[in-house]
Amino acid sequence: MSSEAPSRGADAPVDGAPASASPIRAMSLWPPPRSTRHAARRRRHVLVAGVAGLVLVGAAGGTAAWLLRPGPEQVAGASVPHSYAGTWSGDMSQQDDEGHHVTDWQVEVKLESGVERGSAEYSLDCRGSLTLNDRDGDRLSFDYVETYDLDDRCIDESVLVLEPGSATGTLSARWEAVSHDGVPMTSTGTLR
Repeated sequence: MSSEAPSRGADAPVDGAPASASPIRAMSLWPPPRSTRHAARRRRHVLVAGVAGLVLVGAAGGTAAWLLRPGPEQVAGASVPHSYAGTWSGDMSQQDDEGHHVTDWQVEVKLESGVERGSAEYSLDCRGSLTLNDRDGDRLSFDYVETYDLDDRCIDESVLVLEPGSATGTLSARWEAVSHDGVPMTSTGTLR
């Protein structure tokens, strides 16, 4: 006879005890199957959320398109023609709404071909940006917005109208604005 004890399996009862008190016999590495009880409801929620998302994206895109559309202050597709491109300078004479002389000043206007924007700088130590707002044949109209005026001597906003001048290589310039005191002012001159 051998002195070794007989080997028992892992599930063999010990001293007459039952093999396992738990109804689970083995662990699974996969989750249990999902219930299909609420599957239709889940699909409906996903569908409603997807449609709502598409509606929001469409509304946002439509709003952006509406906001970015050309308005009366912008001209769709208009840009500075090649004949107006360059740096132009000249003397301007300013009159009030009754035609009385107010002051003379010099200006330098910079325009680039194919774009809607430019810049202007005055002898009064002021400068600003120009945005093309109308083009009618050879006549260009720009909105001017002041970007620098340390002494608050210049007008904050005005309109610049440029047309071909009477002499070759010149532009006729007309600035229209309202002074800080509410007086309409017009400045005219020739740019070279």
